[in-house]
This record gives sequence, C-alpha cells and structure tokens, in this order.
Amino acid sequence: MKVLLLGADGFIGRHAAFHLRAQGVHVIAQARNPARLKRMGFATLQADLANRATHAPAFWAPHLDAQTHILNAAGLLTGTAAALEAVHVLAPAAAYAARHPGTQALLISAVGIEADTPFAQWRRAGEAAARATEAVILRAGLVLADTSYGGSSLIRALAALPFVTPVIGNGEQAFNPIHASDLAAVALECLQNPTPGTYDIGGPQTVSQTGLLRATQSWLGLPQRPLLRIPLPLARRFGQIGDALRLGPISATSVAQLHQGVLADATPLLETLHHKPRPFTQFLQTRPAGTQDLWQARLYLLKPLIRLTLAALWLASAALGLLTPSASYLPQIDLPASLAVILAKAGGLADAALGLALLRDWRPKTTAILQLLLVAGYTLGLTLIAPALWLDPFGSLLKNLPVLALILTHLALVEER
Repeated sequence: MKVLLLGADGFIGRHAAFHLRAQGVHVIAQARNPARLKRMGFATLQADLANRATHAPAFWAPHLDAQTHILNAAGLLTGTAAALEAVHVLAPAAAYAARHPGTQALLISAVGIEADTPFAQWRRAGEAAARATEAVILRAGLVLADTSYGGSSLIRALAALPFVTPVIGNGEQAFNPIHASDLAAVALECLQNPTPGTYDIGGPQTVSQTGLLRATQSWLGLPQRPLLRIPLPLARRFGQIGDALRLGPISATSVAQLHQGVLADATPLLETLHHKPRPFTQFLQTRPAGTQDLWQARLYLLKPLIRLTLAALWLASAALGLLTPSASYLPQIDLPASLAVILAKAGGLADAALGLALLRDWRPKTTAILQLLLVAGYTLGLTLIAPALWLDPFGSLLKNLPVLALILTHLALVEER
C-alpha cells in the first residue's frame, strides 16, 4: 500500500508518517521543506501548496499510481485568504482529482469549524472539496502525542507555570483528547475499508480543561498550583495581543477553543472500527516525562518573552542612536564628531530594522543570525576603537556577552516541531 501524505511535516502529519511506515505502508511525504523528512528515511515530495503549480491535477499525477491513496493532513491556522484557500482547497482538490479510480482519499479536518473565522470558513470549503470526490473526512478533536506542538505545547507550558495554573473561565470545559498515533491508525483503517462520509474522532475519555492541566502537571512531576480563573473578556484581550505580536498559540482562536472545549462525538465511527483509541490518562502515562519535556514546557512561554525583550533592546538602542548626539553617550571613543554621528545613525537604523523584525517574528533564523553578526560587529569594532570600554564599571561591552547568549538561546528555540 502506498500513501501520498499531504502536510507530512506538520504535528499530525509526522505522527501519521511514522505510524503508516511502521505498518508497512510506503509513504510519500509531501512538505514545503521536506529535507528533515528525507533524512528520517521517507520518500519525499517538495511542494508548496500555496504555489499555483500545485493547484493543477497535472502536478500530482506523476506521484499517484493505481496503488497510491491520499491522506491529507495539511492545514493552516492563520494567513491570508489566498494562502488559506490554497492549502485547504485548491491544492488538495487538484490532488484528489489526479488519483486513480479505486484509490481512496482521506482528509483530517477539525471539530468546531462552525465558527465564523477564516480558518473555519476554509476548513469547511476544504471538506466540501473532499466530499465532492467521496473522500472520508475525519474531524479530529484535541490531538496530543509524546511530542507537542502549538496548542498541545501551550497546555504543557500552562501546566508548568510557577505559582498559579491559569484556566479560561471556570475551567470545566470538556475535552476528549486522542493520541496522534491512534488518529493515524484510525485514518489508515478508514483508507483500507473506506466508508465515505464525515465523522468526528476523539478519545473515549472526557476530561475538563482543569483536569487536562492537572494530569499534565502530574505527568511532569510538578506540584499542583492554585487555579487562576481568567474571565473570558480578559482572555480574549490576551488572545488579541497574541495575534498582534504573533505569539503562536496565544491567540484569539486558542482562547475560543479553550473557552468552548473540544469534544468530538466519535461513537458512530468507533462502532465500525477495529482500532479503538486509548483513553487520555492511559496514553499520557505510557512513558515517563523526561528532562527535555520539562525544559520544553518551561521554555515555551519564555521563547516569546525573549523575542519581545530583544525587540525592546534593539528598538531602545535604535532610539538612542538616532536621537542622541553620539558624543554624549560614548565619550570614550576618540573619533571625529561627524564620523561618530554617521556611525551612530547607521547603527540606529540597523537596530530599528532588527527590532521591527523581531516584533513581527520575521524569519526567526535569519533575524537571529543578523543579530549575532551585528552584536559581534559592535563588540569587535568598539574593542578596536576603545578597548577601555571593557573596563567600564557599567559594563558597556561586557553586557554584550549575555546578549549574545540570549540571542543564541532564542535561535535554539526557533524550531518547534
């Protein structure tokens, strides 16, 4: 059996790829940047679903034969209308159209897409495109795994906070999580024994938002902290701030999901399946939490804090460079006044560019490397011009060393999958 897996580099996609391979399926892993999947041993297909070339069946036809089915795990939570349409509708519809008669297609969608949001709108359109080709549609609830990403990382981060454990509203919203490998097993069984239709899929155990966090704390070996119930209007404002500053899962969408809960009625589908997903507490306790899990949970919310701190540093430095006469804050530098002003203004512009890039979270790797080069350049240049700055009691140059370490830490945290 062969499966073309769309969105193979996503959180659900990677677990699906590994589960299918373990079951003897030949996986063709599609991703925008499939280099890591290739190093993991998968046959890969490099394709950006936002590229118009992927919106034609002719693009997919060479990669689909009479034994190749399609599993679509691609999705985009935020983005422009054009990007959302391309990922959820245009590219998958072209792939469905290119498949051979007798092969199957399955879309992993999401519960709760009745909401009036761009994501929900294009998810519904994506389901319509899949339904037109008699594909199976699985609307997954909350998906967790041994690894984490996005919302599942946020759950771990909230559970690992010191002093208090925040919940949205009363914390009694219902969830029935499913493990990503169980979702992959259900998807494989649906491909092998297709019954076209739209089905909810979730785990057999229902837990509250508070119970979810308490169980995660127990798994991490952390004490239970007092609950901090955040009123919905305040939580929504936090979500709006998160959207504006691109703080990942701290968003209006995640706040809405936590407030509403994510409960999938999987009974109709599970009655027809051989594979039965495990209860939440059972798969959570399958393996012990490692130090890396605790580190990730504690660092997850520190990552945006580091980014915003660095942005504030660069923007403040830019303001000083652009608005303050150079001689007034670096009297140790013996340079012609005109040259010192030019250098200060040029540095201020560079600092401003980096500060704005950090605020918008623009190409994090590139921005981190540029920061390292600029701080190293400042340090080397000032060392050559005024080596006495190393002896400044206020640490004019010594402060660059922890700044470099902080930038390196942020660079190490860029990858989330």
